Amino acid sequence: MIVLGIESTAHTFGISLLDAKKKKILCNLRDLYTTEKGGMVPNKVADHHEEICDELLRKAFDETKLSMKDVDLIAFSNAPGLGHALKIGSIFSRTLAMTHNKPLVGVNHCIAHLEVASLVSKAKDPVLLYCSGANTQVIAYDGGKYRIFGETLDIGIGNFIDTFARKLGLGFPGGPHVEKLASKGKKYLPLLYSVKGMDVAFSGLLTHLERKYIGKGKEKKEDVAFSVQETVFAMLIEVAERAMAHCEKNELVLGGGVACNKRLQEMAEIMCKDRKAKCYIPENGLLVDNAAMIAWTGFLMHTKGGITHDPKTLTIDPYERTDDVEVRWR
Repeated sequence: MIVLGIESTAHTFGISLLDAKKKKILCNLRDLYTTEKGGMVPNKVADHHEEICDELLRKAFDETKLSMKDVDLIAFSNAPGLGHALKIGSIFSRTLAMTHNKPLVGVNHCIAHLEVASLVSKAKDPVLLYCSGANTQVIAYDGGKYRIFGETLDIGIGNFIDTFARKLGLGFPGGPHVEKLASKGKKYLPLLYSVKGMDVAFSGLLTHLERKYIGKGKEKKEDVAFSVQETVFAMLIEVAERAMAHCEKNELVLGGGVACNKRLQEMAEIMCKDRKAKCYIPENGLLVDNAAMIAWTGFLMHTKGGITHDPKTLTIDPYERTDDVEVRWR
């Protein structure tokens, strides 16, 4: 079965073609909205997606030597995300489904970050540490749904890092810039550490950084970045480990763009080794927002869960939570 996956929840527009039965990703293309300064402007992100969607689809078909006639299922990210961005992916996907008479499935983007682990690893029943721009959640399957056992109380870890990078005068997305800067730091600076039970918070730390370090000239930017990474990643690993203990699970999966950070990966692997647990980290192209994870999750929903959506009535849901979705395919 050939599945066409389409991703458009935020700054990434992605197209993937997946041979689902063979678990083979035929292509996984993405085009990223970026800026030299500042962050995402929703209407500009939408303009980017609208401009690139047809071109990226043609490129995918050229690369795989396939066409719409070969596609058996279309899956797209209809929740959660930026409304402007989701709308473009929705219109594009629903139009393709109606024009070519293809079955359609709307996929929760957060759940797709977890499900992709079953495509590329031996993970069976993991805890997902999902750390991306707008989302920071610790997720595990229980009682027919993917439950959120811990999450951010304010802003996502990726948005925190992007804001921090912007205040340092770095570009967007900020993650790679901060990681590079942090790799040159050596001195740990005491920072606010905010873990509340199973949840984390970052806005207070941002205020703390502004008042004490950013723009003050007292400490090197490299040391500030190093200290930020060590602090916020320790927070994430702490709540992930607590969730593993609470759920009595011995597998951890990393997901989301922030999970590309090598230091976070290292800390996760150390924690899992100490617990005699397994740590699964998909390749970067499957950690960041991508359409292959959407295609795979859509395939599972359609073939194992019997889920098909009407392209005439299916809508986007920018605020749908992970635990709003009934998981009928497990």
